[in-house]
Amino acid sequence: MASKAGRAKKLSRRSFLKLVGGASLVGVSLNLAGCGKALTAEEAVGGNGWMPSQYNAPGNWPTNVRGRVSIDPANPSIVRDDQKCILCGQCIEVCQNVQTVYGNYELPIKDEIVCVNCGQCTHWCPSGAITEKDEIDKVLQAIEDPEITVVVQTAPATRVGLGEEFGMPIGTNVEGKQVAALRKLGFDTIFDTTFTADLTIMEEGTELVKRVTGELNKPTPQLTSCCPGWVKFVEYFYPDLIPNLSSAKSPQQMAGALIKTYFAKTQKIDPEKIFSVSIMPCTAKKFEAQRSEFSSADKEFKDSKATADVDVVLTTKELAKMIKKKGIDFASLQDEKYDKLMGEGTGAGVIFGATGGVMEAAIRSVYYLVTKQAPPAALWNLTPVRGLTGVKEASVNIPGLGDVKVAVISGLANARKVMDQVKAGNASWAFIEVMACPGGCQYGGGQPRAAAPPSDTIRTQRSNSLYTLDKNAKVRNSHENTEITQIYKDYLHAPMSHLAEEILHTEYESRANTFTPQKSGSKLS
Repeated sequence: MASKAGRAKKLSRRSFLKLVGGASLVGVSLNLAGCGKALTAEEAVGGNGWMPSQYNAPGNWPTNVRGRVSIDPANPSIVRDDQKCILCGQCIEVCQNVQTVYGNYELPIKDEIVCVNCGQCTHWCPSGAITEKDEIDKVLQAIEDPEITVVVQTAPATRVGLGEEFGMPIGTNVEGKQVAALRKLGFDTIFDTTFTADLTIMEEGTELVKRVTGELNKPTPQLTSCCPGWVKFVEYFYPDLIPNLSSAKSPQQMAGALIKTYFAKTQKIDPEKIFSVSIMPCTAKKFEAQRSEFSSADKEFKDSKATADVDVVLTTKELAKMIKKKGIDFASLQDEKYDKLMGEGTGAGVIFGATGGVMEAAIRSVYYLVTKQAPPAALWNLTPVRGLTGVKEASVNIPGLGDVKVAVISGLANARKVMDQVKAGNASWAFIEVMACPGGCQYGGGQPRAAAPPSDTIRTQRSNSLYTLDKNAKVRNSHENTEITQIYKDYLHAPMSHLAEEILHTEYESRANTFTPQKSGSKLS
């Protein structure tokens, strides 16, 4: 029996399909494993299939095999194990219908396989064939090098997802245990990306005020730029709207830039001797980190070689794998705190992990930036932009600006509908937040998988945990973060200062020439 299983593993996909012919996937699986009674195609029909398309459907290949999306071998975010792929088509389902990427270009492709790196296909894949690209070994190698200072940052959403990998209830806040685990793993310095979420609000909020008042010659609505999957979607499908994107880098990239400039200077460390790691809920962050736009140390250290602001991105699941490999008893760890300098975050920064969180955080500080007064309590619970509805909108009265209309979008199919309105000149909003993943970062492609396909129940539980952290935070406004105040005093001078523009802002590029847009009425199979 074992030898049969061994021979089965050596079968190529082409030989496999030829061998099984018209048999159902379930029947073939039992046959090859050599365990249990082999099923006929007829017996496998009627509720025993893996996917909805197999239930009560004829047990033949044309019905059960729906294909799969293409994944470039050089894709920095995701990989596929062909031996696990069952050709169920669920990756196509999410990519085409939820994200509207697949099928919105003509074949053959011109230059690259079109992918926004969001990783939602990893959550929809029932067999676990598609996963994030594993880069754990690179990090372990850096940690073991005594000449290298390894600095790590953790995104807000990771703290309400990581615990699930260790049997904790969905949405459990494990911030302190996560920090303790990172120290046990050997990271030298541990920062909270919530700090640069607050910094993003200061830069992006200032930019919004300047756009709305006409001080900055850029169009409205201003579009958020925190989500790299969304930014790449704009570069692919809406290049005319690139000027609408905020020039502010994402919190990950702001932290990476400051680690190799501000942190390097204060600690007197050569930036070339710093290895910058981020723990993210997002597979698109892996793509973002290797973009050529994000190299800041050479701007501050003229004799330094150009170096990426973030060297490696690990997902929440990869961090869990590291912790398990090291035999760390995660559940029994005592809570520890982030390091100072860039380790303080506010409630506003924490809710970046939920759809609507960036908008809510921004409105609080925009109110302060314009009026120099604390935002009213109503802005600490901006319910119109909360929840999982794909498109939400609100109007906020800010003295000096009047009624500021905003919109919040999650899921790229929803973004496409709204961007078509913006492109046609039919948008009245001043500011639009977009997150590629439905529900926001808390169910990003790198988060623990709780259901396949993802469940709104799980999304709600994780989001509620983030909002509870905000509600209970001692400081709930980004502009009140004392470390933010300090970094402007000691280094950046002011939001959108010359140095802040150089280190914390960027520009994006059109990718529309890499493919031919789908023609009206055209269908891709």
